[in-house]
Amino acid sequence: MIKLGVLASTRATDMQAIIDAIEAKRLNAAISVVISNKQDAIALERARKHNIKAVFIDPKKYEVDGEKSRENYDRQLAKVLEENKADLILLIGYMRYTSKWFVNKFRNKIMNIHPSLLPKYAGGMNKKVHEEVLKNNEEVTGATLFFVDEGADTGPIIMQKEVKVEKGDNVESLKDKVQKAEQEIIIKAISLFEKGRISVKGKKVVING
Repeated sequence: MIKLGVLASTRATDMQAIIDAIEAKRLNAAISVVISNKQDAIALERARKHNIKAVFIDPKKYEVDGEKSRENYDRQLAKVLEENKADLILLIGYMRYTSKWFVNKFRNKIMNIHPSLLPKYAGGMNKKVHEEVLKNNEEVTGATLFFVDEGADTGPIIMQKEVKVEKGDNVESLKDKVQKAEQEIIIKAISLFEKGRISVKGKKVVING
């Protein structure tokens, strides 16, 4: 069984799909801890409802000049993740960039989900991405799961799923459709990772078997 550590700042809707898959025995995994940089994040409430350890780490406590402040915070994050024996770290609506130190420590063990078909709309957040997609009259959008590296949404792509943009779609309807795609690929990828079927060669993800 694989142990998951989730970092979230918002509602972590995708995490609910993971919890449901675990409870339905469709996923040989357990979420050992959910950590947030926001004390009132719904993600923490969601975790507590399912008897999952929920931890708030206050960024203000670790503020110093520049990059060091991010690294200080991430060292505390790493400590909590290690205490809870997380094998794989999932960023779900996590509104912070991770430090180089953190990326190096957990290289190819941090998965992030993005609501577009990367490299399109890299660096965009949540609804802003869907707004741009609609504004540009895209016919197709989707979701991308990738391993975090030092850049913004630039890491090795694990999996993508396309979503058709239909006439009459608005930001909310598009967000709902893309989230379903996100949930599908996250659950699939956790299962593959747990079975040891995902490896990284350079900047490419290889799915074995």
